[in-house]
Amino acid sequence: MSDRLAALRLFARVARTGSFSAAGREMGLSQPSASRILANLEDEVGVVLLARSTRAVTLTDAGKLYLERIDPILLAIDDADHAVRGNGELSGQLRVGASISFAAREVIPRLGHFLESHPRLRIAFVFSDHLQDLISDSIDVALRFGTLEDSSAVARLIGTPRRFLAASPAYLNRFGAPKSPADLASHSIIMGPSGFSREAWVFQRDGQTMTVRVEGRITVSVNEAATAAALAHLGIISTGLWGCRADIESGRLVEVLPDWEMGSKAVHAIYPPGQPIKPSARALIDFLVEELN
Repeated sequence: MSDRLAALRLFARVARTGSFSAAGREMGLSQPSASRILANLEDEVGVVLLARSTRAVTLTDAGKLYLERIDPILLAIDDADHAVRGNGELSGQLRVGASISFAAREVIPRLGHFLESHPRLRIAFVFSDHLQDLISDSIDVALRFGTLEDSSAVARLIGTPRRFLAASPAYLNRFGAPKSPADLASHSIIMGPSGFSREAWVFQRDGQTMTVRVEGRITVSVNEAATAAALAHLGIISTGLWGCRADIESGRLVEVLPDWEMGSKAVHAIYPPGQPIKPSARALIDFLVEELN
């Protein structure tokens, strides 16, 4: 990669992360090296592109215009590189934001064929069960469950896995299986971020709707821990198929109240607003849509 092209890519990342060190880490550079490269770029362009302070790095008006003009160029270069390889091979690093459980159980086990087709591509997962800031976390595409809060977000629907209650056979043998949603009041409930609500669960059957207020005996901040608690026979969880498919298929967990519906929760791929979509991000999502559905 030419020094000027590398400098342009670095500038775009600093502009979006607001940090020389964060952008430098993505490109294998130290903070002083990143700062020096961009100072040289500003010398070549002849204007100040970045306003530096002890608290943040922000774009000047000239920097905003420059970023707006170079974004399509960088995307066109990526697309051109991708096209002329002939075999559709992708390269570079792709940063993917995802929940721990979904990525570990459904995404990563399916990546073998995708990575074999693109040996020059590197994927870095950024795990969180909470909303991530795609810009400051330098994420190229995030996999998110639930209703999109930002209607202007660039998004693609991956699927709508259904939700249900689950518990281990040992727990149900000891405490009995609830016969109706109302019976949940006498059970140990494991509350995790995947539940529709921390205060109430809504069930439907044959046109009837029942809302049950639940109180978690165990509360966790990541879905994988909720599943682990259920596997340890500690109670009943609200989960989605893409969070515990292997455990259901193996019988380690079984569905509770199978005659009642809890609806579904959409899964979207979210792209950072205001910047081009990486070809590798688009290709990965195309792959996952086909694999998961």
